[in-house]
Amino acid sequence: MAIIKLSAVERRRLSVFITCFFLSVIAWVFIALSSTHRYVTREPLNFKNMPQKRAFRSLQSDTVEVTMRGSGWKMLFSGMNPSTQAVNIDLHTLESKDYIVLNNQLKQINAQRDADNQIISINPDTLYFDFTNRIIKKVPVKLLLSINYQRQFARSDHIIIKPEYVTLSGPANRIREISTWPTDSLKLSNINEDVSTRIKLKPVTDGSMVVFPKTVQVDIPVDEFTEKTLEIPIKLVNQNYDIVKIFPQKVKITFRVALSNYAEIDESFFEATVNMNLWRNKGYSTLPVTLTRVPAFCKIVSIVPRSIDFIVKK
Repeated sequence: MAIIKLSAVERRRLSVFITCFFLSVIAWVFIALSSTHRYVTREPLNFKNMPQKRAFRSLQSDTVEVTMRGSGWKMLFSGMNPSTQAVNIDLHTLESKDYIVLNNQLKQINAQRDADNQIISINPDTLYFDFTNRIIKKVPVKLLLSINYQRQFARSDHIIIKPEYVTLSGPANRIREISTWPTDSLKLSNINEDVSTRIKLKPVTDGSMVVFPKTVQVDIPVDEFTEKTLEIPIKLVNQNYDIVKIFPQKVKITFRVALSNYAEIDESFFEATVNMNLWRNKGYSTLPVTLTRVPAFCKIVSIVPRSIDFIVKK
């Protein structure tokens, strides 16, 4: 291969030419990107001023193609980093119509956007909606809770949720199927004291539905627990007119109880029974003991004995 040898003057001229060429390309690109262009991108829809007397469901995708007018820089960056700005659509005319003409709202849509981010047209031009009867319904809040406690600690009373109910508004066929409304997941670990927090409700994924309120207050009472043992008299059930003697006449129960309730919990808070029908109808020779009344959040550890002997005198 022949090697072209250039003199110092020729090399200098070639270097100047290459430099001028690249500067010209950069200048051309800069001028092109500074000029105004039309380009197409996709943007999500955001509905506002939704009708209060009609429930609706959009029959189209929740994104649309928008033709924009902007600089080449804007077009370049829109391709590299798709816009997250939404197209705000006013739905107040759905009170009397079943469709929305998007391009009729271009003026008010662009009034909310930057001057270099204006929309020329939207495709599809018209959005159509399916309408059903709208109803309002109250449903209880369902707390999604995952919690673990430090050793010897546990929940000591009912969880309090305020408000206990939320109001749903939307299509009758959908609202009637909903019996509860969940919260976001509440995950707690290594808990050794009362919990009081505000948590968000699960967001609505259907634009035709509304949930109020958006958050609830959750209070979880927590206490340290210890064991306590009591002797409880056994009560006969379905004794009828038989004379029955039972052995023993009391049952010993061991349970876990919160320290704050330890002193006040006594035998009167419990009831232990045996059912004579188990002997009369099924021929049981011993009768199992059943605890028919236990205070809330007293956790039974053991019952001794689990069954008793008896003698029936006729």
